[in-house]
Amino acid sequence: MATKKGNSKGPGSSVIAQNKKARFEYHIDETFEAGLSLAGWEVKSLRAGKAQLTDTYILVRNGEAFLLGSHIMPLNTASTHEIADPTRTRKLLLHRKEIAKIFRSPRTKATPVYL
Repeated sequence: MATKKGNSKGPGSSVIAQNKKARFEYHIDETFEAGLSLAGWEVKSLRAGKAQLTDTYILVRNGEAFLLGSHIMPLNTASTHEIADPTRTRKLLLHRKEIAKIFRSPRTKATPVYL
């Protein structure tokens, strides 16, 4: 039986979008992995590689983190009954301890950069 080449973590474990400019311009001390609350058309666009994260930042409101400034281009085949907003605010799925740890760092003269 032939062996499977590539990533051994399984399906859906690869990085879909990355802020390469931030990795080049800043020193990265620690990284966090977060989920995003997305609509169906956004999932399809991300899988097609239609995301841009260069001007993205995070805002915390009421103990929840939100992603602002990201741009997900809708596909041409997206549904017409749902209006696609490419720059809408998306909720980040992080634990409260992770949010507290990320935003504690400005007191230590470090600036969080979102990849």
